[in-house]
Amino acid sequence: MAAALWALIGALAALGPGPAGAAAPRLPLLVWSTERSLWPPQSLPAGRALSEPELQELLEPGLRRGPRTVLLFLQEQLSLEDFTAFGAHGAFPRLQDALGSAGSALTVPAVAGAAAAALPLTLQRLLGAPPPLRLPGGALAGLRLNRTEPGSDHPSDHPSDHSDDPQSDPQSDPQPSLLLVGLPHRRSGLMGAREALSRNDAVLGEVLRVLQEERIPYTALLSAERPADPRPSPPLDFGGPRRALLARGVGEGPAEPPPLRWPPQGDPKILLWARNLSVTLGGRPQDLTPKTFGGGAEVDLGGSSWSPHEARLVLRYPEVFGEPLNITFLLRRAWFPVSGRPWAWLEEIGVTLGGAPPARFRIRGAAAPSPLGWRCGDLGTPGPLLLPLPPLEQSQRWGIRIRDLQVQGFNVSGGVFGGASDCAGFFGVGAWMGLISGGLLLGGLLLGGGVLLGLRPMDRFDDPRGPPLPVPLAE
Repeated sequence: MAAALWALIGALAALGPGPAGAAAPRLPLLVWSTERSLWPPQSLPAGRALSEPELQELLEPGLRRGPRTVLLFLQEQLSLEDFTAFGAHGAFPRLQDALGSAGSALTVPAVAGAAAAALPLTLQRLLGAPPPLRLPGGALAGLRLNRTEPGSDHPSDHPSDHSDDPQSDPQSDPQPSLLLVGLPHRRSGLMGAREALSRNDAVLGEVLRVLQEERIPYTALLSAERPADPRPSPPLDFGGPRRALLARGVGEGPAEPPPLRWPPQGDPKILLWARNLSVTLGGRPQDLTPKTFGGGAEVDLGGSSWSPHEARLVLRYPEVFGEPLNITFLLRRAWFPVSGRPWAWLEEIGVTLGGAPPARFRIRGAAAPSPLGWRCGDLGTPGPLLLPLPPLEQSQRWGIRIRDLQVQGFNVSGGVFGGASDCAGFFGVGAWMGLISGGLLLGGLLLGGGVLLGLRPMDRFDDPRGPPLPVPLAE
């Protein structure tokens, strides 16, 4: 019913907000209409916000052929995260109903801030309409709107400010009506933001209800004047253990440091983040988290490299255990004809101290279909996922522990993590225990049943008053 809204949520989750300090603001845009087939499937540029000319070119065909009543819902503040954070928590029920019953719908995940600010003027120019009529609080009382379907031979009533024009031709096309509905958004914390979005959704639903009762065809657009202020986001749930995103700013407490990016300038090719990164040499532990993430980081990524089939992220620390330390994450990507898509996996983690031979560990079960990344809640040695490689005497000296690791070396878009495949197996420990116990019980039941079916009753009996009954040994 709300497939268009969920399509927007999926697109925004993949696109994500831009990196800190990056480009100009970007805003989402939703367009829907009661008329069918106004906008064919579009191929929108990935990871980039539409400019004003691009947006005008995208909207022009549908507005030219669509209904003559156009509504622009402009929220005071709206962020990309509002749809991804609150769309799955029931903040947009009326918007979902409108999209589900619409004849045509268009989803634009990112519009440049300047293009969104000029949206009223762009619509006025495309429609050839008078300046937009502002409706405080979405009040439609007293307005006479166009009731003519597109292409009808009988024009509808004109807006009230043009209905008394004696020069108007009753057989001409109706004058387009451009209505601007402002939706204030006062937010204070997560609950305040959700309540404000729900109130605005109620205003939107009331306006659309009046149009439906009057049987007025319309085209509606939903966007904002400016992005919302940064705020924490609630956890995202995409409905499965194999799908996970890096939780940025989830919950209470200080914000998590940003992930490592390589190269540090321009569009990153490799991203890595962990809540804790520590190593152990000969029983001596060393926490590398403060040296890796945050403002006091001392790590150097200069030895890293990237190609379409191999990504190598090298973390260089100037002094650990008294010598320079290198930790290398090796990721590979290859095309698998059976699945018909590329897969990427974390193949190896290497540790080198000074000029000593490296300690290498192979990762088991770390493959993810492209364009997903990879994450793991607890990765360490000794453990089931990190297997030491020769020379074993070197690998056995080292211990590695990484908590909440997320790494992505391919298809990085917008400088943020996309979806991720979790390292958890298909069956957990409890599931394996249940399966094994059930298998043992079933095996015992089958064995007992086989024994019972193999029993044969006696067909000869001894008579104690007569001679004994001889039984041949062959029987």
